[in-house]
Amino acid sequence: MPPSDSYIAISWLDVSVAACLLAINALVSVRLQLGMAGRIVWSSVRMTILGLVLKQIFALATAAPVLGLAGVMTVIAGASAVGRIDHRYPGIYLNAVSSVWLSSWLVTLVTVFAIVRPDPWYSPPILIPMLGMVLGNSLTGISLGLDRFLSEMRNRRGELETSLALGATRWETCRGVFSIATRTAMVPILNTMAVAGIVSIPGMMTGQLLAGTPPIEAVKYQVMIMFVIAAAIAIGIVVALWLAYRNVTTVDHQINWEVIHVKKS
Repeated sequence: MPPSDSYIAISWLDVSVAACLLAINALVSVRLQLGMAGRIVWSSVRMTILGLVLKQIFALATAAPVLGLAGVMTVIAGASAVGRIDHRYPGIYLNAVSSVWLSSWLVTLVTVFAIVRPDPWYSPPILIPMLGMVLGNSLTGISLGLDRFLSEMRNRRGELETSLALGATRWETCRGVFSIATRTAMVPILNTMAVAGIVSIPGMMTGQLLAGTPPIEAVKYQVMIMFVIAAAIAIGIVVALWLAYRNVTTVDHQINWEVIHVKKS
């Protein structure tokens, strides 16, 4: 939808004023010795560079480069999900990428073909931002779920071993931990949905309103994307935790504790 006359353009000078606010983050990092000042600067520079190439990305006229870019985004999202996790097991990177890929692409393609229906279907200004929103939220949910699952497994080792010794199957033993991890991973999106439009105005709605989109249209798009994101998170969490469960347990109904480890600093 084209912007209306209420659209307010901002210059790069205006953007630089906002960038100066990052000095607050850097100051907090330095004073509290968080060691994050360099990451803050690098993240802001990288975000700006990526923003500048969006024009070229949106000009892509065939499906192949668009899908290629989407694939790169997905792999980076899966790797980033693992990067936030303190507990690991062999194969976690492949499993995280697979979980993010399945969940995000499934719901995004359903959204593109059944709801938004752009022409062409691979339209970069539609597909790339939508997939990006889904990926960003999915990787957070998967990261939270995996870390909670693996940490709970280690912390409750005695309880789980007792359950297995009493004859429980590996699923009966791990089901409680599985449920706790799933609930933990779902909390952020449920909290966001609970206050959207009341306490906070989510990013997609804010962007459309600032661009002059009629409020009711912005609301419909935001509600739609929130439902899509919630579905992607649920699918991604279940798939990621199921793969983790299968990797840390054996068909003999035992838990292979040696494969669960804490990442090296």
